[in-house]
Amino acid sequence: MGEPGPVGVAPGGHEPVMIRQVVSLLACAPGRLYLDATLGDGGHAQAILEASAPTGRVVGLDWDAEAVARATRRLALYGERLTVVHDSFVNAPAALRALGVEVVDGIVADLGVSSRQLETAERGFSFQREGPLDMRMDRRRPTTAAHLVNRLPAPALARLLREYGEERFALRIARAIVRARARAPLTTTLALARLVEQVIPRRAWPRQIHPATRTFQALRMAVNAETENLEAFLAALPRLLCPGGRAVVIAFHSLEDRLVKQAFRSSLRPLTRRPLRPEAEEVARNPRARSARLRAAERPAETETGPGRAAPGHEAGRPSRARGGGDV
Repeated sequence: MGEPGPVGVAPGGHEPVMIRQVVSLLACAPGRLYLDATLGDGGHAQAILEASAPTGRVVGLDWDAEAVARATRRLALYGERLTVVHDSFVNAPAALRALGVEVVDGIVADLGVSSRQLETAERGFSFQREGPLDMRMDRRRPTTAAHLVNRLPAPALARLLREYGEERFALRIARAIVRARARAPLTTTLALARLVEQVIPRRAWPRQIHPATRTFQALRMAVNAETENLEAFLAALPRLLCPGGRAVVIAFHSLEDRLVKQAFRSSLRPLTRRPLRPEAEEVARNPRARSARLRAAERPAETETGPGRAAPGHEAGRPSRARGGGDV
């Protein structure tokens, strides 16, 4: 079995976003327990494990079965310090309870789509690669992007594009989709991307992103119920942190960032007045980081630890090994 590779960088070059800031704001230390709510290839989890060595532990959640398998293989050398669970962060409270965990010392959630997902054409996330209009993070979910594109009426499609993608040409795109599917179903990523390119006037194309970016973002968010899941996760997040515990969330567009800002201000103590952005050097090295917006917050420390909260040292918050070795 090989080494897990440079800290944070997965084989194939996938680099987690703002890794230095994540580790710093979580104040990683030995003996503490962390939740990586969006494990992906395990980049943030690996950095946390290194920063909290030799006794820090991580529970990693991801609802993408392929990501779970990759991260489990890649980080196997960390042994019992890492527990991987195939589940969505919306189910984080139940997933932690199943491991005997009530609270953790820190939580990180990276809300972006991974480079590997974008580069795998058959997943249907990319408007630059020919593939089926799928876009499901969890392939057990029944609804694909093709279902939405070929079944929703124009007003519902327009509302979806406007609310989730903040697309100013939402109605024009929706009407064009309905006309196109009357001739033949829209089933591939490039067919949809070309349609959007034709609908949006060339003079109105965004300067830094592909004209179909917002349409694909909106469909992905709808297919995976991303907004609803994020709201539920943020509502549960304060209860998952021990007093003094910290949360770091990385959003990639304004809708997500607004939800994070509101949740942190209403139930936690923000540690970042404004969202932190990646440094120019990171963006040059990893262009997909350019839209990242990081916010951090802390659950205020309390003078006493009540029922269900971890005492100093947080021994009660350590995960027991799941049956069959613990790593899913």
